[in-house]
Amino acid sequence: MGWTFMALVVSHCIILYSVALVKKKWMCFAAGLSTLASIKLEPYNSWQEALVTGSFDLQDILFYGGCGFSIMRCMSFALENCDRKEGNYTFSDLLKYNFYLPFFFFGPIMTFDRFHAQANNTQLTRKEREMWNITTKALLHLGVILVVDVFFHYLYILTIPSDMKLVNKLSDWCLAGLAYSNLVYDWIKAAVMFGVINTVATLDHLDPPQPPKCITMLYVFAETYVYDYIGENHDKIFKELLATVCTFAVTTLWLGPCEVVYIWSFFNCFGLNFELWVAKFFSIPPFSIMEEAMGEAMSRRIRGVFNAANFWAIVLYNVLSLNSLEFAKLVGRRIIFKGGLKSVQDHTQHLKCE
Repeated sequence: MGWTFMALVVSHCIILYSVALVKKKWMCFAAGLSTLASIKLEPYNSWQEALVTGSFDLQDILFYGGCGFSIMRCMSFALENCDRKEGNYTFSDLLKYNFYLPFFFFGPIMTFDRFHAQANNTQLTRKEREMWNITTKALLHLGVILVVDVFFHYLYILTIPSDMKLVNKLSDWCLAGLAYSNLVYDWIKAAVMFGVINTVATLDHLDPPQPPKCITMLYVFAETYVYDYIGENHDKIFKELLATVCTFAVTTLWLGPCEVVYIWSFFNCFGLNFELWVAKFFSIPPFSIMEEAMGEAMSRRIRGVFNAANFWAIVLYNVLSLNSLEFAKLVGRRIIFKGGLKSVQDHTQHLKCE
């Protein structure tokens, strides 16, 4: 990446370390978000990107990955320094935290307090069968990488959505499978990246964050510093709204402000809050009394209907970020409107036959 790129990253560290010494959290957030925006907004973006010497395939990915994750780590450092009662952490603490190579380009982001405690632990011991587990995970990830590589020679799940003429000719089932496969691929990519990095970090006696859960499982939004810090237990409507807005404001800056990112952030933010609104609404009488009166099986079926709708909402607005707005619109029309109408017509015809 060149020494000028390294100098750029160090300059980010110097700026945010200087702000951290003031010990004002709002200043740390403001400085961090401004620095994060600078690598995505013109003309600051072009100027910084030009500092990378040479030209190669992964240049953009490594530039944004290195700068983006570096700034997020500096924000974590600054916030932890604000909470420190006596004195400040040293600049060398920040450099060790930021330039630990396995985490540098792609994360996962381990918050500074956890990294500092684990990296300075002098009592290094291995748990029983820990090396066996590390070896097993390494071989498993290698196997997944090989399987995905073979699949890419025969399944064109990433390139087919770009050909709208071909996509329009696909059946509803095929289109739904294609959209779902894109999400599974994205999860596998994240799981492998996290898994390989985690395996290396575990060899260094660290306990890194775990890989994301599979997209086939409905789950509460992944743990993040901003989301959990503001949302706390995620059971208060106003705090949840504030936590999601702040989280996706950071994410929007990280990914780069544009139409697709705005739409993706809005619907993700709305979806998380809608889950809480629905849960709160149905927890009040008479709905809570009705659920208590009905059987457990019927309660599961009703919850299943809402979860299925929520699951396909997750599919749709993540397909938007993975592919294109046109492909997401087509999937939405075909699955929700056309597919939903066809299901109603089939059900009506079935009733007539009976």
